[in-house]
This record gives sequence, C-alpha cells and structure tokens, in this order.
Amino acid sequence: MKTEQITLVTSIIAAHDFSASKNVFVGFGGDLCADGAKALGVLIDTTISGEQAPVAVSGIALITSGEAITVGEALSSDANGKAVAVGADVLNGYALDAASAADELIRILLA
Repeated sequence: MKTEQITLVTSIIAAHDFSASKNVFVGFGGDLCADGAKALGVLIDTTISGEQAPVAVSGIALITSGEAITVGEALSSDANGKAVAVGADVLNGYALDAASAADELIRILLA
C-alpha cells in the first residue's frame, strides 16, 4: 500500500469538474495542469467545478502516471494532469515509485 505524507494542503476553486478524478496535477487557475507547466500541486480528493478543491503543495503525494516511470525520475504534467518525465518541461517533483505504464498510482516528492 502506498501512503501519502503531505506536509501542506491548500485549496483552490475548481475550474474543472474533478468529481470523477483525483491524484492529478492542478494548475494555479484551478484546472488540470497544462502539458509541461508548473503545477500548484496534486489534487487529493474529488471536487466539482466551482467548489474548493484540496491540493497537496508540499510533501509526498499520490499521483497518476501518464506513462512508464522509473524511481527517482524528474516529473512534469501531461495535458491530462498525469505524471510524465520532465524532458524540457517544468519540474513538479520526483518519482518515489516506478510505474510500468500509464494510469498507475505512484508516490511523488513534490518540488
């Protein structure tokens, strides 16, 4: 079982309907984080549009992978708010677990 160790949670008004999703990167505007952009943090609970969304901004959070990931890999966001390798994108954290494919839940050390 993977556990979170969140040290700071903030809230932002959800500009997206997150009622069917959590564990994705959230942007500073309350929407899914844009592809390769800096994230405010990781959404830690489902939320409907217009409501306050809880976002982990510091510590270790659970994130959904967008591709295969190795332990220690620097991570950014894809267009769906999922964790992918940084490449030339903005750093959002480091993988603490490996993912063999997309849509796996892994731990991320937020940066």
